[in-house]
Amino acid sequence: MKDYLEFEKPIGEVEEKIEKLKGILDKDPSLLNEIMKLERKAVELREEVYSALNPWQRVQIARHPNRPGTQEYISMIFQDFTELHGDRLFSDDPAIIGGICRLGARRIFLIGTQKGKGVREKVFRNFGMPNPEGYRKALRLMKMAERFNMSVVTLIDTPGAYPGMGAEERGQAEAIARNLITMISLSVPIIAVIVGEGGSGGALALGVGDRVLMLENAVYSVISPEGCAAILWKDGSKAAEASEALKMTARDLIGLGIIDAIIQEPEGGAHRDPVLMAENLKKSLEDHLANLDGIPVEDLSRLRHEKYRNMGVFGGG
Repeated sequence: MKDYLEFEKPIGEVEEKIEKLKGILDKDPSLLNEIMKLERKAVELREEVYSALNPWQRVQIARHPNRPGTQEYISMIFQDFTELHGDRLFSDDPAIIGGICRLGARRIFLIGTQKGKGVREKVFRNFGMPNPEGYRKALRLMKMAERFNMSVVTLIDTPGAYPGMGAEERGQAEAIARNLITMISLSVPIIAVIVGEGGSGGALALGVGDRVLMLENAVYSVISPEGCAAILWKDGSKAAEASEALKMTARDLIGLGIIDAIIQEPEGGAHRDPVLMAENLKKSLEDHLANLDGIPVEDLSRLRHEKYRNMGVFGGG
């Protein structure tokens, strides 16, 4: 049951019972009918739960510890990945992975945040919270992509930029702002994908693109629900209410024109079937990159500027 979220517990109980009965089916074939009955019940429960997820439940799925991240997608989607390290100014930041690889026959630069699996790697990756050197590494790679006329793909899964004193001393805000300035004017196609949690400027620093895609159960917001609740209600336990108000789900954001497309996840979330999730992501990337191929280089930056200038609704007094 450890892989099931709280709202999935009824499904987990049924599926666990199915597995136990299957384990003794050889000894008692009469259990087959009971197993079939439970399997139908599990299907009904899954349809009931996953067809009516609220924003807070999607936040929990987006944060699931088994959810695939940049490293997993590299192994399942991209070929010949060569990682490039360091920002040439201070150090390397393991919270951001970047390098050159192939997507099918196409050579691209891939940049993504990585939260890590297990305690040791999470600490090493700083729980997916980049320092300024991480964003400057990403900036260096994006400029390399422009120099070699190669598309950029970013995979975003971060609670936000690291807010530590050292990060602020080394210019965290400036590093993020520099990325925004550069990405909006880059002369090569950029596709940004929120694959899990897209938090604040830490996500936006990799999120300016010709196409911004979002996995079905990913979330993208200026602040975490807990942080929002602490500010508005002085009570972090109101995170569920905050997640509703923030309009942070893929369905909310495509309706607001913030993202361009939603990539379907396997039932129950990307972690339930990472291979299928990778196939869906790969197809979407290939389709959108092919679409961007038809846009003249001189128009890319102009269209990107227009895209972001048209976001939001403003009313006069």
